[in-house]
Amino acid sequence: MATCAACGAERLVPHLAVAGEIGADGLIPTTSAFGTALADIVRCERCRHMQLEPMPAEAVLEGAYARAESGDYVAEEAGQRETARRALARIERHAPGRGRLLDLGCWVGYLLAEARERGWRATGVEPSEFAAGFARETLGLEVIRAGLLEADLPAGAYQAVTLGDVIEHLTAPADALARIRELLAPGGLVWMALPDSGSRLARTMGRRWWSVIPTHVQYFTRGSIAVLLARSGYDVVEIATAPKAFSVGYYLSRIEGYSPLAGRALVGAATRAGLAGRMWAPDFRDRMQVVARMR
Repeated sequence: MATCAACGAERLVPHLAVAGEIGADGLIPTTSAFGTALADIVRCERCRHMQLEPMPAEAVLEGAYARAESGDYVAEEAGQRETARRALARIERHAPGRGRLLDLGCWVGYLLAEARERGWRATGVEPSEFAAGFARETLGLEVIRAGLLEADLPAGAYQAVTLGDVIEHLTAPADALARIRELLAPGGLVWMALPDSGSRLARTMGRRWWSVIPTHVQYFTRGSIAVLLARSGYDVVEIATAPKAFSVGYYLSRIEGYSPLAGRALVGAATRAGLAGRMWAPDFRDRMQVVARMR
């Protein structure tokens, strides 16, 4: 019987029917295929966490992420770096110092690069050959290409571990948090950014919410991520919204996931007005960041 990934309860009830065929692009980190997942979403009656049922096989996901390629985030470097700087500033409010930082699922490495600039000794782990290669060869970063829980890393060595848009992709998030406990130094912090499935926007949009996509297998609320962290030996320090900075053109292009014609028209209008390249970080209040300290 399936159990809740957040609280461990077995009282899971149907929530959203979203199972569908995966498009030709497969499992990629960004998508415009809103409202489609690898299985239907069920909800825990105890903690309100939501997850796929049945959960996809881990081997299927691992293979897909190893092959994943996307130039979207590379093209959006300025916004990604600004988003990373905001995340690091949040971490540094609570960290005792800028020691060693580990970014699990670092993708192309912009957070690592910004951390290095701020004085952190930064290391990343990334399963994608494309993304790990870009981080190492283009940005000169220390990135290990491996599964997130499989990399050979020193125990008790890191003052901070980050997971930006990662935990919602994991079939066993409690295992990831247990592994992070082994890696953190005493009093170390974990920082996560993830969709907030309990937000007003997510509840209003339902299956049409843009975070209902094939790459996501977990749908945390603020309450259910706090429950998972507590069960895993962490004390939540802070939960806040986490808007992302992208170009205006990028945000408008996402509308193509609902209406290709409208999306293209809006991008064209923004381009003609000279606005498409302008950085924008709207706070829709449906993405959260969590800082927690190892207990």
